[in-house]
Amino acid sequence: MAMLMAVIGIARPARAEDAAMLKTKIYRVEIHGFAFSPKTLSVPAGARVVWVNSDDEPHVVTSAGSLFTSSKALDTGDSFSTTFQKPGTYAYYCSIHPMMVGTIIVQ
Repeated sequence: MAMLMAVIGIARPARAEDAAMLKTKIYRVEIHGFAFSPKTLSVPAGARVVWVNSDDEPHVVTSAGSLFTSSKALDTGDSFSTTFQKPGTYAYYCSIHPMMVGTIIVQ
């Protein structure tokens, strides 16, 4: 039905979920050179953060203190995302390479 409406030019009614998706900005953390970049990222509450692995080695984004769900092993080109609803400081690391650390600050 939505496809038919789009083809003939009839807009479907906006849904609350659609409006929320449009308001959510996505922030990106690059995994490269066995490091998270940026190492520290400040975001507003409700922001979605996406980690993208650009390394040739797998990495696992792991919350220090289990404050958010950890990723699966991310191979080259894989990504993982989570939405941070509550203000606070969220430290994380790579569980395969624990010297790789980062912080998300939610305001």
